[in-house]
Order: sequence, then structure tokens, then C-alpha cells
Amino acid sequence: MAHAQIAGEGAPHPAAAGLHLSLVTLGVDDLQRSIAFYEALGLPRRLKAAEGVAFFEAGCVVLALYPRHQLAADAGVLNGRMGAFGGIVLSCNRPDREAVDSTIAAVIAAGGKALRAADTVFWGGYVGYVADPDGHPWEIAYNPDFGLDPDGRLRVPA
Repeated sequence: MAHAQIAGEGAPHPAAAGLHLSLVTLGVDDLQRSIAFYEALGLPRRLKAAEGVAFFEAGCVVLALYPRHQLAADAGVLNGRMGAFGGIVLSCNRPDREAVDSTIAAVIAAGGKALRAADTVFWGGYVGYVADPDGHPWEIAYNPDFGLDPDGRLRVPA
């Protein structure tokens, strides 16, 4: 198997080393409403000239918004009911409990919905759940065992 090479180095480029998450696409019912929601939460929108889709910087991953029915057709699956649990939860780790509470408040103020109030969980963290306007659940969490680097990226212990 060929791997991309970094100029002047013998090791494969890290992005070519295997499966990695680079983009998450959410199917939405009202693209403009969802764009406004994620902009209100401070995610920087990129490639604004693209029609029928929106892209946001979201840490090491890009968050994309695309009309739900078109995304289902593109993936070759049946379009599901809005708000039904699809087996995926997006997560945002925060540096402390106060940041969890303020993030949840910001999501609700931007038009999201509270799903479960933040509380201490059995493993010692502090977690609450909210949903975006299309019902996509977000876990907002503080994990005392997982640090965040200066850019806010999660660092899972070895």
C-alpha cells in the first residue's frame, strides 16, 4: 500500500496512516436556521460561497450541514424522523464544570434544546445533554481524566 510522504521525510504522512475523522455532516431540515444556530455558538463558517451546504471549523474536525433528505439520498438510506435517536452523539469536552454549564446555556440561548441537565456522573465527570434545532444530541462534558491542549483538543491518556 502506498502512503503519502512528507517532503524530505521517510515516514508516511499521519493523515495517510489509517482511518481518521475529518468531517462530520449533519442532515438538517432548515439549512439557514442551522447555519444561524452554529454561527451563534461561535463556530467559524468557511467556504460561504458554497450553495446548499455549510462548513464550520470545529477543532480538528469540520462540521458540515446539508439538507437531511438530500444527505439520506446521497448515503442510500431512508430519511429518518427528525429528533429520533440515530445512535450518534456529538461531544464537546470543556475544561471545567463551569464551562459545561455556560456552554449548555449558550446552546439553549442560540435555539437549542435541553435534553438532560448537567450533573456529576459515576466516573467522576460532569455531563449534560442538549440538542441542536434538528434534534442532533450534543454531550457537553468535563472529564477530570482527559486534558485539553491549548487549542481545546481532547487528549485521551495512553
